[in-house]
Amino acid sequence: MSNTSKPILEIKNLSKIYDDGRQALNDVSFSVNKGDFFGVIGLSGSGKSTLLRCINRLIDPTSGQILFNGVDLASLPKNQLSEQRQKIGMIFQHFNLISRKSVLTNVLLGKLGQASLLQGLFVKFPQEDIDRAMYLLSIVGLKDKWKYRAGELSGGQQQRVAIARCLMQKPEILLADEPVASLDPATSHGVMDHFEQINKEMGITILCNLHFLSLVRRYTPQVVALKGGQKVFSGSSSGIDEEWFKRIYGEGAKEVQIR
Repeated sequence: MSNTSKPILEIKNLSKIYDDGRQALNDVSFSVNKGDFFGVIGLSGSGKSTLLRCINRLIDPTSGQILFNGVDLASLPKNQLSEQRQKIGMIFQHFNLISRKSVLTNVLLGKLGQASLLQGLFVKFPQEDIDRAMYLLSIVGLKDKWKYRAGELSGGQQQRVAIARCLMQKPEILLADEPVASLDPATSHGVMDHFEQINKEMGITILCNLHFLSLVRRYTPQVVALKGGQKVFSGSSSGIDEEWFKRIYGEGAKEVQIR
């Protein structure tokens, strides 16, 4: 549940039309309160990933507003985005780690934010940053793996390293784009448990794209559902019954449980 009733993120009439004419988002509006663990669901191609990429301006929206702490990110010139992006963490389905570098180095690179990767590989990090990186590795249960090369870890462990790396920038909100789509069911719950811990213990707001409704019901009290780029549901995840499931995923869809 939210720590306050004040929205940290307000999406207002957001639309995205790609150059080929495909409309990925169509007049989407919803708000996320500070402290929420908020889910986004829908079929592949429903606009979930486009939504998150618009929020942190990896891609530019066609129209609408993205109010983050009252600042409209959609209208900010790119040369003014850096300060806001430092407050917005991003976790991807693919872990985007440097496989030949150590787990600790990968986490420390999160400190650099928008700095170039090449520059980061030659930075000598202060002890306080190293201490924080080790603390974050302990949060995600990987403190004993700090010397390992990232490529030596399992998929679930690599995603946890990516989470720790993201937390190095001390984000106010964390955007997670299908963070468990590449993982097996047991590992998926382990990663989602760490997101839940971060949300509850560190107070970081999380907006998370998920495929499986069972995970949404377990972890994200509030949810918005997209279908064909349009919002078709917004509210409590417990309110998505069988009828709503069919409206979101289609009449022939079968719900798959991740236990």
